[in-house]
Amino acid sequence: MIRIVKYLLSAMALFCIALSPVVAGERPPLVLAAASLQESLTAAAAAWVAKGHEKPVLSFAASSALARQIEAGAAADIFISADEFWMDRLAEKGLIRPETRLSFLANRLVLIAPAGMRAKVAIRKGFPLARLLGKGRLAMADPDAVPAGKYGKAALMSLDVWNSVEPRLARAENVRAALALVERGAAPFGIVYATDARASRKVMVIGAFPDDSHPPITYSVALLKTASSPDAAAFRAFLISRQGRAIFARYGFASAAR
Repeated sequence: MIRIVKYLLSAMALFCIALSPVVAGERPPLVLAAASLQESLTAAAAAWVAKGHEKPVLSFAASSALARQIEAGAAADIFISADEFWMDRLAEKGLIRPETRLSFLANRLVLIAPAGMRAKVAIRKGFPLARLLGKGRLAMADPDAVPAGKYGKAALMSLDVWNSVEPRLARAENVRAALALVERGAAPFGIVYATDARASRKVMVIGAFPDDSHPPITYSVALLKTASSPDAAAFRAFLISRQGRAIFARYGFASAAR
């Protein structure tokens, strides 16, 4: 119920922005972006403003939640997804401008614990994650819908440990919520992106998942069919430019193969 209420409030906020009295053609871009991009995209928006443009409106949540809001009619300009599935879904429904779609960032998946833990975990086939959890739970984004959770589930399945930890999950609405559970000590371990762990001083990386244990983690960007801000196309172009990618690199993201 709490998750549903949060989704409805977020959707209402987006509709309010879309229906504001400011003439649509004069407003700055409204960007719906994966939660893991909070610091990096905010920095990119600040660099854009420094070039003399209006500050884009940034809305962060799980890619799944944002895609559903777009399907429900949220009139935004740009969508940045943490996986290809949700972008594919919007493309199939004709809700993006396909010629503007590009996979431009990459990430890694890591296992985290509260800061100060000295032990490291060798993540390999059959590693004893369930035993290491003790009586605690494993924090991760919802593996049924949220990209970070889906990548995490794929990795745990390929390493033959999913069945042992599935009953012990602390399912979060997005990857930053999973990070917060570990930060607060509510979960002894969590699975997040490497960039999320880097953004927090309250957690530490105790292991990295092999790249071949899950599908490639790529972020795609596209203009939505509802895009009406005159700066939308230019801001997208800035994000994927050399300068834009350099900003994301400062926060730990790699460039995805074109």
